[in-house]
Order: sequence, then C-alpha cells, then structure tokens
Amino acid sequence: MDSRVRIIGGHWKRSWLPVQALDGLRPTPDRVREALFNWLGQDLAGWHCLDLFAGTGVLGFEAASRGAARVTLVERHPKLVRSLASAKSRLDAGAVTVVHADVAQWLRTTPPQPQDLVLLDPPYHAGWLERLLPMMPAWLGPQGRLYVECEYTLTDERLAGCGADGLEVIRAAKAGQVHYHLLARKEAPAPATGQQQDGEA
Repeated sequence: MDSRVRIIGGHWKRSWLPVQALDGLRPTPDRVREALFNWLGQDLAGWHCLDLFAGTGVLGFEAASRGAARVTLVERHPKLVRSLASAKSRLDAGAVTVVHADVAQWLRTTPPQPQDLVLLDPPYHAGWLERLLPMMPAWLGPQGRLYVECEYTLTDERLAGCGADGLEVIRAAKAGQVHYHLLARKEAPAPATGQQQDGEA
C-alpha cells in the first residue's frame, strides 16, 4: 500500500505527497530535511534549484515551499513522474518543472545552468555519485550549494578519487543509515603576497 510524506516547512507546510510502492524509493526523513534547511536558512526566496533523482519530490517541493523561484525535478520512473506532475498541479506549484529523463543523460545533454542549490539523492550502491559528482561544479553558481545523501561519509579523499576535488564538504551529519552532506565549490587560493594579479600593471 502506498504511503505519504509531509512537507515540513514554508507555504505548503503539513501538505502531503504520495510515496509510491516502489523498491528502493526512500524519501528523505523529516529530521534530515529539517537539518538541511536549517543549514541553508529557511528562506530560499529567488533561488534556482535542481532536484536530481526526485523520487517523491519532497526535497524539491520543500525548496519551492520556502520560496525558490525555480525548481526542476528530474526523474526517470514513469509512475513517479506522473505522481510529481499530479503533486505540482494539486499544490499549484508554478515554480516547479517536472522533467521525465535519465539523470546522467539529461545532465550530459542539457547545457549547465548555474543553480543556487542542487539536490542529489541517488539510489544506493549503484555508483551514481562517482559518475555525477565531477559534473556538479558546472551546475553550481558561485555561492551554490550541493546537497548529497548517500550510504557512506563523503571525504576529501572520496571526492578527489572520483575527480570531484573542486568541491568540499562544509556540513555533514548522519541519521540512522543516512549520511547527508552540504558541499560547495572550493574557494580559489589567494595569490601569494606580492604576486601580480590579472589587470595589474
């Protein structure tokens, strides 16, 4: 039997989204979402957000509920896509766009658009992070944030090992078996003292 997950903050607080009875579908728990949006700040007014492997869409709808100007939900499974479209219509979520596509193919064929927030919660034990993390810096705006949920702790060594050493973990926590992280672009190192910078005579 299908169940439900609730939006916990913003305009649609206490609204429910359906959870389809599909193997491997695991909506981000309330306490984890609460921690994430505490990290980000509760007001996402004007943000552009990308929710990859959207599933129930609860992360993306949480962002839209808190004022995000544009939220793109990318999901491959037809049943989930129909459910996302239904939720968008029911909530009258004009800021939300539902894309029916394979995430990896969509990222390869869609020109990168700078995002304030990318939400990345792929199926576990399938090697998705190793494939996708190197692509993420191109999608992040200068102050953009990348949320990653996975079955292990992300470390600098893991990021470097998959070619994503342009990213760094700025917050991390664990709830049960869920490891969740907030990443950002690494800041470019400051020039050495006395070094001439571009544009200087």
